[in-house]
Amino acid sequence: MFEARSQKDDGVGLGSSLMSPWPHRLAVLLAGATFPLLFIGGLVTSLGAGLAVPDWPTTFGYNMFLYPWSKMIGGIFYEHSHRLVASTVGLLTIALTLSFWFQEKRQWLRWLGVVALALVILQGVLGGLRVVLVQQTLAMIHACLAQAFFALTVSLALFTSAEWRTAPGRAIGDGGRLKRLAMITTGLIYLQIIFGALLRHSGTRLDAHLILAALVAIHVALLLLRLSRSHRDRPGLLRPGYILAALLLVQLLLGGLSYLTKFTAMLPGLNGAVVLLTTTHLITGALMLAASLIVALRTSRSSIATESAELAALTEQYSL
Repeated sequence: MFEARSQKDDGVGLGSSLMSPWPHRLAVLLAGATFPLLFIGGLVTSLGAGLAVPDWPTTFGYNMFLYPWSKMIGGIFYEHSHRLVASTVGLLTIALTLSFWFQEKRQWLRWLGVVALALVILQGVLGGLRVVLVQQTLAMIHACLAQAFFALTVSLALFTSAEWRTAPGRAIGDGGRLKRLAMITTGLIYLQIIFGALLRHSGTRLDAHLILAALVAIHVALLLLRLSRSHRDRPGLLRPGYILAALLLVQLLLGGLSYLTKFTAMLPGLNGAVVLLTTTHLITGALMLAASLIVALRTSRSSIATESAELAALTEQYSL
């Protein structure tokens, strides 16, 4: 009974091969569209173009989608492009939610699609209110929510993959400890992103940002060490672990250069590149969050499957 229920909930079994590929395709497309949106949003902040278009949801009185391309110059180009790409992400989220509702058998995933739709609507409203009310706090919340939404889209792409529709495989020996380490690492990366947004928008709490950077580096190193020592035969865990470590090195380099160009006069020749440095620093953080989250989700799934199998074995033993 337990096995049958588990297969039904996870979409595993003969029926899973007949399921539509469109939810996964749309989820991957949504994650792929959200990533450049983060980059464009970072450019808008770095260039100070967030208020280049003073009205919302219109653009200088025009319907947003009918604003003339010839007038998209300077900061208007970046801000209006941000709105157009954000609208595309919103439409893709609507399509994904509908595909979940009509083609996805897993009830929890259907509701997760609804959560994604609610988040993208909230994000759009926050972006608009930031323009109308000219509130810096709303800009920071908007930036943090954007990263959370990107992480959610990566999760949806993973949940709809063929990997997630099959049995999780053999148990992880230290699954509980590995899961906790991966979850803590993911939480620290997101907390670092929050303080990074605070630093970008207000220029404050550099101390907290640096302390969290050290904590993230330590936890990424510990996570990679555990993966490389005990799980070399699990490419699904080891590969994102290596990617996470490589991204950390890039991030530390970008962070150091951003600090030297923005807060000191030590690298005057790079002052013109500060926008590109800080924006690349932002999206590298987003990729680190995604890589760490993938490790956390995969270890959590294996851990839950192991506990479920143990519970089923115990139930069968007592029933005999």
